[in-house]
Amino acid sequence: MATIITMPRLSDTMTEGTVATWLKKVGDKISEGDILAEIETDKATMEFESFNEGTLLHIGIPAGETAPVDSLLAIIGNEGEDISALLAGGAAPAAEAPKTEVAPAAEAKTETAAPAKAATELPKGVVVVTMPRLSDTMTEGTVATWLKKVGDAVAEGDILAEIETDKATMEFESFNAGTLLYIGIQEGNTAPVDSLLAIIGPAGTDVSGISANYTAGGAVSAPATEETKAAPAAEKATETVAETSNGGRILASPLAKKIASDKGISLNQVKGSGENGRIVKSDIENFTPAAQTPAAAAATTTAAAAAKPQEAAPAAPKVFVPAGEVFTEEIKNSQMRKIIAKRLAESLFTAPHYNLVIEVSMDEAMGARATINTVPDTKVSFNDMVIKACALALKKHPKINSQWKEDAIIINHHVNIGVAVAVEDGLVVPVLKFTDAMSLSQIGASVRDLAGRAKNKKLGPQEMEGSTFTVSNLGMFGITEFNSIINQPNSAILSVGAIVEKPVVKNGQIVVGNTMMLSLACDHRTIDGATGAQFLQTLKQYIESPVTMLA
Repeated sequence: MATIITMPRLSDTMTEGTVATWLKKVGDKISEGDILAEIETDKATMEFESFNEGTLLHIGIPAGETAPVDSLLAIIGNEGEDISALLAGGAAPAAEAPKTEVAPAAEAKTETAAPAKAATELPKGVVVVTMPRLSDTMTEGTVATWLKKVGDAVAEGDILAEIETDKATMEFESFNAGTLLYIGIQEGNTAPVDSLLAIIGPAGTDVSGISANYTAGGAVSAPATEETKAAPAAEKATETVAETSNGGRILASPLAKKIASDKGISLNQVKGSGENGRIVKSDIENFTPAAQTPAAAAATTTAAAAAKPQEAAPAAPKVFVPAGEVFTEEIKNSQMRKIIAKRLAESLFTAPHYNLVIEVSMDEAMGARATINTVPDTKVSFNDMVIKACALALKKHPKINSQWKEDAIIINHHVNIGVAVAVEDGLVVPVLKFTDAMSLSQIGASVRDLAGRAKNKKLGPQEMEGSTFTVSNLGMFGITEFNSIINQPNSAILSVGAIVEKPVVKNGQIVVGNTMMLSLACDHRTIDGATGAQFLQTLKQYIESPVTMLA
């Protein structure tokens, strides 16, 4: 059956959108997850992803044209299917927009002609909120914390809950105003994507019938009432929220945040001129450090001081273990832990791993790092130097930068290096896009930023996707050598050990030197032993003589 795709609401202030580019044309086959078009909103140009499969039968808004939210954007269905009835009633999606709101990236919900006539209708102003799809691989989510309770007033932009996905714990924002009438998934519980999460509407509205029908009939009332909220990409596109010292929040557009980050400006220092005090591009461009008020400076200092006690917060009390008795404790697996177990087991048992180990001298690298770090406002770690060396070596050995598919091997000619970061609940791998084009200082700043936000659970799924190679470093824990499991779909992962001072032979003499062990885990389906060895030789050359990375 053909499915109508409407112009999505990609930000909380968006009323219309412009199709910048169509990436598919009428007649093209569409798979779930394909990017249909790039849509320009009032804040950014964003990719619009299909959550349906079929053939693109109709384009309702040509490239370059602007249309209101919920206008007919496209129709996807079976090849050759008659859509004349849908085109004749083309105004229907816009008229039914209050019942179905399209949320970007998380889940672009669409309507079909038949469900639009569902018998069950919602009371006026009532909106059903479903479990969003917050990452491309998410099939279920766990409600970590509800930040609102039944009966609380909810404003547009309020954070309803924190939802744990397979990649991160993310804040979930409301795109509706009203009262929280019903909570469908309690804290700590897990439910599939599209399950009834909550109901928002006017205070005092009886929604018992809605919740009962939804849980009993599932999709029966969903097409007429369902609304999907706040995908991570949408959250980034609508507003970036920063914690402040007084517990409040700073609203900033993603472009403003990026410019502020590039200029090293703290958003705490900037006064927003946009709606509800939102910081916009012009606020950052017009900001000068001299304009910082004493109050803002004090707030920044207080925030930094307040962060220290939190970091030094005492650990939870240890469980009492009776002497001489068998005692066990059961800890429920988090969603992240389940996915780590699933993915690593799949990788280890489907990809034939082998490991290549090489020892590199770090004497010149240590001298180079010390010199680089004398430059003001520059801080480069040994791991940053390894990442840069990997990026350059991958350009020379593209077969390492590959992935396996049943019918072909994909060679990536772009270099996106994932950096493994340990977090409280497990492991995440934020990605440095186009790493080969970054300087050492840019790599260092990006890794610190991504690692810091990963530990604070502030990374978006799009920042953990698209890696072509991975680096894992346990040297800071004193581990001299280890082997990692490949982070698929990558074909290789580099394990970096600690720098060890020990006797080495140089020019026939035994002298004190500094060495580091590197272990490369390879997928034998895509990388032969000689290919992996050649990559390590190039990597060794770059690390042992850092000046060659400038050539």
